Amino acid sequence: MRHLIELLDGEVEAAYEAADLSWRPRYTPVLRALMSQGPQTIKAIALKIGISHSAVSQTVTQMVKDELVELHPGKDARERIVTLTPKTEQMVPRLQRQWAAVNLAADTLDQELSAPLSGVVKEAIAALSEQSFGQRIQAAAKTQTAS
Repeated sequence: MRHLIELLDGEVEAAYEAADLSWRPRYTPVLRALMSQGPQTIKAIALKIGISHSAVSQTVTQMVKDELVELHPGKDARERIVTLTPKTEQMVPRLQRQWAAVNLAADTLDQELSAPLSGVVKEAIAALSEQSFGQRIQAAAKTQTAS
């Protein structure tokens, strides 16, 4: 699984570089959340895109360093509101063209597989939402101990 992700993510990142876009694939879900909902807290972004608060916080920190987003104080001292910078807003049309190319490439990959990767990934996420992989490992370990 890790190897597959490396193959896909590495090539997507290389495509951004070839298009002269200073962008990482991990930034895309954050940007899409901000594009659809406007400025948001890190917690709201995490809930929207379905990853941990910590992972979003790390991604946003890197995006701040790259001057792609800014953080502003929220209602209380702990809350931070993430907003897009003008630099990122100007990049959006080029990023959208890149995303379209990536989606088309993913469609061609799906056509070559025995089952569409996009469908299998959705099924795996749904199954893991019902029972985590950790729970499955524990159950398997109990089965082995009982044997």
